[in-house]
Amino acid sequence: MQLSFRTLSIITSSLCFVLALAWGFFPEVLLAIWSIEYSNAVGFVARRSAVLFAALGVMFYLVRSAPPSLGRNALSNGFIVGCFGLAVLGFGEWLNGHAGPGILLAVLVEFALGLGFVQARRVTVELGETVS
Repeated sequence: MQLSFRTLSIITSSLCFVLALAWGFFPEVLLAIWSIEYSNAVGFVARRSAVLFAALGVMFYLVRSAPPSLGRNALSNGFIVGCFGLAVLGFGEWLNGHAGPGILLAVLVEFALGLGFVQARRVTVELGETVS
């Protein structure tokens, strides 16, 4: 299934906004899914991560209708690196016993989003849309 950049951006921004709310207000729930104990230090990092997710949500929402460009390409490439990096780290933490099997849901979503943006970039190139 091929998703347009616009559709992928809307899905990504929505997911980021949901994660911003979850990490900001209910980090203990997400951590419990991953079998990680909540602490004040973890809550501090979770709330800071929530703001980063909110920022990503805003960026992807605002760029959803942007034509192919250097900026859109940079945002996509950075997100691809981030998604694949988080997927690898999450899988490694699971293998090392630092997170429970719930982390595999996050790994799956991260991998799927990374692949989605790779596919969207490839479709843009195949359609002959230029990146200026």
